[in-house]
Amino acid sequence: MQSFEDFKINNQLRNAITDLGFEKPTPIQEQAFSVIMSGKDMVGIAQTGTGKTFAYMLPILQMLPFSKELHPRVLVVVPTRELVVQVVEEIEKFGKYSSVRVTGVYGGTNMNRQKEALAQGADIVVATPGRLYDLVLCKALQLKSVKKMVIDEVDVMLDLGFRFQLTNIFDLLPERRQNIMFSATMTDEIEVLIHDFFRGTQKVSVAVSGTPLDNISQHCYAVPNFYTKVNLLVHLLQDVEEFNKVLVFVSNKRTADLLFKELEEFFSEEICLIHSNKTQNYRIRSIRQFDEGKNRILVTTDVMARGLDLDEISHVINFDTPSYPENYMHRIGRTGRAEKEGTSLLFYTEQEKESKEAIEKLMDLHIPLEELPPSVDVSKELTADERPKILERNNPNKLELEERGPSFHEKSEKNKKTNQGGSYKRIIKQKYKKPKTKGDKNYNKRNKRK
Repeated sequence: MQSFEDFKINNQLRNAITDLGFEKPTPIQEQAFSVIMSGKDMVGIAQTGTGKTFAYMLPILQMLPFSKELHPRVLVVVPTRELVVQVVEEIEKFGKYSSVRVTGVYGGTNMNRQKEALAQGADIVVATPGRLYDLVLCKALQLKSVKKMVIDEVDVMLDLGFRFQLTNIFDLLPERRQNIMFSATMTDEIEVLIHDFFRGTQKVSVAVSGTPLDNISQHCYAVPNFYTKVNLLVHLLQDVEEFNKVLVFVSNKRTADLLFKELEEFFSEEICLIHSNKTQNYRIRSIRQFDEGKNRILVTTDVMARGLDLDEISHVINFDTPSYPENYMHRIGRTGRAEKEGTSLLFYTEQEKESKEAIEKLMDLHIPLEELPPSVDVSKELTADERPKILERNNPNKLELEERGPSFHEKSEKNKKTNQGGSYKRIIKQKYKKPKTKGDKNYNKRNKRK
């Protein structure tokens, strides 16, 4: 592997790399540099935690000359608000010794503040698709000067339903531009997007989706229900030295809130929570407190699995088994980053066993099964979702018709009346034997004479 010394970059970028402590490029950074520098459209396939942001920003910053133009020349589109904040921070680090102007825009915050920031001028705009499209429609942002368009985590964006906004943004961009796309997976929908909007695309793939990172140790536990999972998690988290920075993934917002409430009793000062129903300030504060070590445990949902770039996470715990095997890969990619060791634990119930087997099939790897510790109580308490559903047809408490009690009685006379239409219609119908309409004038006149 070559070093950054072999890259043809200016001194400002070289000094920024030195300050960041980077010595050797990752495989995706090494392979993407020359392709992006050539000006060709590129699609990069690489797992999370492989340095994709730096892979596209290094050549872009190298080719971005100084300009006083107000409108952006580089557009970076990402799926989540957290990723916007993260990418902006990374670009500011890379461009520390240059005059690059970068602005981040995303939903959930005051649009007027973002309009004011854009009016000051920006070389690079990092945005979520929805807010970007809104700003373009109200003419606060013009895309006529964009020379390079980057879409990061495109598979997540399509999963979140942003295809409509993406295609509209492509239509608003100048025809002469370089398209750069990064994804952890290659799906048919992405292939369609490439076919429709890219030209002479060169693919750079450094890892097949589903290949587990070598430095992540994986284990699983068979657990009967939610509250037993809670008991197991509490037992494991008691070991503060080993579980020193833990990311806990759940399947939805409701489970996240419920789990947070249960864990708060044991780890009130150590736990934080983020999901899409939380305010942007709350989410950013939770991530920062976790990243800085003020909180040891972060509970989150799959939507956040790709918007987090956090250092030195000791464990990723899959409290719920993800329905889509690819999501498991994105989750565990949060640990074992930058060639450090990491651990992933998977909790699964009998209902989740099929999803767990699908994950193993995707990875072509059997996840070792661990025994439930003897001190962990197997709870009999069930959540509303886990309780058996009693269908009305087989409800043993349902009364049969012949067993009706006093509350069942015949309708009174006034309640037996049926709606016969307005009084005018009834009178006309009685007089002419049928409703009088424009086409039946002659017929109705004849009947009237009789």
